[in-house]
Amino acid sequence: MELTYRPRRLRRTPALRALVREHQLAPTDFIYPLFVHEGTSIEPIGAMPGASRWSLEGLVDEVGRAWDLGIRCVVLFPKVADGLKTDDGAECFNEHGLIPRAIRRLKEVHPGMAIMTDVALDPYSCDGHDGIVSSEGVVLNDETVSILCQQAVAQARAGADLIGPSDMMDGRVGAIREALDEEGFEQVGIISYTAKYASAYYGPFREALDSAPRANSGKPIPKDKSTYQMDPANGREAILECQLDESEGADILMVKPALAYLDIIYRLRQESEQPIAAYNVSGEYAMVKAAAERGWIDERAVTLETLLSFKRAGADLILTYHACEAAAWLRRG
Repeated sequence: MELTYRPRRLRRTPALRALVREHQLAPTDFIYPLFVHEGTSIEPIGAMPGASRWSLEGLVDEVGRAWDLGIRCVVLFPKVADGLKTDDGAECFNEHGLIPRAIRRLKEVHPGMAIMTDVALDPYSCDGHDGIVSSEGVVLNDETVSILCQQAVAQARAGADLIGPSDMMDGRVGAIREALDEEGFEQVGIISYTAKYASAYYGPFREALDSAPRANSGKPIPKDKSTYQMDPANGREAILECQLDESEGADILMVKPALAYLDIIYRLRQESEQPIAAYNVSGEYAMVKAAAERGWIDERAVTLETLLSFKRAGADLILTYHACEAAAWLRRG
């Protein structure tokens, strides 16, 4: 065959393939999600093999392990005792609460680790929603944003580096930015859950935090979060959310989930010059773990290929429960 172009020339050896490789994975790409609770034990999470609810001191050790593997950012999620949950989720801004204490402790022991937090009411709400639920069963937007601002300031005061509004209330990024600035936290960044979909992939996470919507005191409770999280059928709407979050002061834009929404990551990458984060969520993680346990897939190969797909789609950062495993695999080459 008389061919001018033979793309296989550059695939012939490992050295040539490495020379022209378009995307790379590194431990510094990862943000490691960690669950923390008030107990002294480390509790494995049944639906997420390899993940646990950490005690405060166990959390300190696990963050140290992540640091040694080259990971430079963690995000914290609390499992809050039922007795502290209320209609308005006010425990979320208790400066002596679980997350502020965890932040302060981590900053004492691992001052170089960047700490991201989650801003939403669902772990703290007796209704299990990200916002305040009215007596008519409506998730209230503006009233919720007022509480979220207090939560963000409490987290920043404890030492958080990145505030992560995951609630999907309208206008919350701008309100949080203003609240942080008024309290002197101009240097604290906002990593916004810009396109967070009402996805079926969150099930294991809600088990880990006991944060699913639930019946409470007789008032109607929305059975899901579709009145504030995005419709999985919509793509263009993500561009609107991107434009709004940028205009309100978000420093990093996030797509959640990641694997079924690679097109959304790509669209946001084309739309924005801001860093883009992809959240490799609990359901995606659990599917890989379950298939690997049955010997159906090569866990290492599938995990790294999946993470690489997020980078190829346009993500700069990846929140993933695989973070420590992937970092160790990358180090070994």
